[in-house]
Amino acid sequence: MFEGRVLMALEQGGAAQADSHAVPEIAPAITGLFAVVLVAMIVSLALEEKLHAKKSLIVGLYAMVSLLLGAVLLPLPFGPYSIGGHEIAMPVFIPAVDWGVITIILGASLFVDVTSRSGLFTWIAIRLTKASGGDPLRLLWLYGWMTVVFSAVLNNVTAMIIVGSLTVVSLDRLNRKDKLLGFLLVEGLLTNVGGLLTLISSVPNIIVGTAADISFVSFFVRASPFVVVATIVTLLMGSRLFGIAGLGDAEARAEARLLVAGFDENDGIESRGFFWFAAVMLVLFILAIATTSVLPHVSDLGMGFVALSFALIMLVPYKHEVDQFYRTVDWDLLGFFAALFVVINVMEHAQVLGLIGRGLGGIIDLGPTLGTGAVMVATSAFSAVTDNIPLAAMLAKIIADMPMADGLVRAPTDPLWWAVIFGANLGGNITPIGSASTLVAVTIIHKQGIHLPFVGFVRKALPFAIVQIAIAVVYVLWLL
Repeated sequence: MFEGRVLMALEQGGAAQADSHAVPEIAPAITGLFAVVLVAMIVSLALEEKLHAKKSLIVGLYAMVSLLLGAVLLPLPFGPYSIGGHEIAMPVFIPAVDWGVITIILGASLFVDVTSRSGLFTWIAIRLTKASGGDPLRLLWLYGWMTVVFSAVLNNVTAMIIVGSLTVVSLDRLNRKDKLLGFLLVEGLLTNVGGLLTLISSVPNIIVGTAADISFVSFFVRASPFVVVATIVTLLMGSRLFGIAGLGDAEARAEARLLVAGFDENDGIESRGFFWFAAVMLVLFILAIATTSVLPHVSDLGMGFVALSFALIMLVPYKHEVDQFYRTVDWDLLGFFAALFVVINVMEHAQVLGLIGRGLGGIIDLGPTLGTGAVMVATSAFSAVTDNIPLAAMLAKIIADMPMADGLVRAPTDPLWWAVIFGANLGGNITPIGSASTLVAVTIIHKQGIHLPFVGFVRKALPFAIVQIAIAVVYVLWLL
């Protein structure tokens, strides 16, 4: 994509200015030192809650240390950088950041926040609740599919908050709070399944998809069959393992229908005009993102431009109070990304990524089947205990730089890309700290007075994760 070409041009420009087209020799001791820094950063991210520090601060400190060590020990490309035949002076950490990823996240977050104000997502959720007729099993299936769709078009955390909150209210009114744990756990697991549906559903998708040059439509076409199968299997397992069954007699069904009839889907709609405006804009946003790669001129500007443009249009009705939406942006996440790209860039120059790549190459050399499957399983395992974002970013860079036997560029359909994408998303279902959305689900569970310790979550979620990852391995290796 355009963003990737710009970043490549910047890096190549820096290398040219340094008069070094060949990879410079770095002493193994220096590479080992930077590897220790990288491991320390990953451990610090895993201990984020115990450190009582935000991601942006943690990674920002490691970016600062990496740059200082790099300035002393490495031949970093300090510029000036050649862009379009012009030399531009800028700090070495500016071209290290993939600004395409940053703008996609910023624009999509703002767009979703403003659209949520219309009451559109709550309206959809309550309409589905009424459609269930209050039947627990039907409600589980409708809420499950709603979770998947919301995770795909919004983000995992927002989807879990909306669906989880409505689940608590619905089961309370239906006098079914004994099924709350099963509902919330299944919904939490499905946020990561739904996060595989589109290119912008999760951050690892954006990072790896950008590196692999996978278009929005191609991503959806290739991922959707797995998402459908995994969702059905997860709901079947959830209903069985948590004893969620349909209502058996007509009297119970009539009573349940009466209870859900009291829900009013229009409560959250302040302006009917803005409601329909938001609905139309949501459809147009999805279509624009889906066709970015084929639209003249827009394809050169990239998905980040499209996301920011739609966000600005949605902000127009709130032109006098746009600052309230700026305050809701997850600046910690954006700062985290910017610092993370800097760390990864320094690690590349220190040849740490090359070291990891050789290890990954050893796994891949096990064969196209065993090697790719092992990469997915390993990615899932690491994603379960640490942040999947730096993992996806690091693996995407390593795979992109890994030479092909025929000398060609690795195709977007290469199973290795998809092994990382599936592993990074599904690994979040193994532990409650594996993804932000499962952590939100556990938080809601605890707020409802339900005891679910770390080990208890793993015990209940692991069967789902194993089955989902097994299906993903089969799908990527033989069906994709």
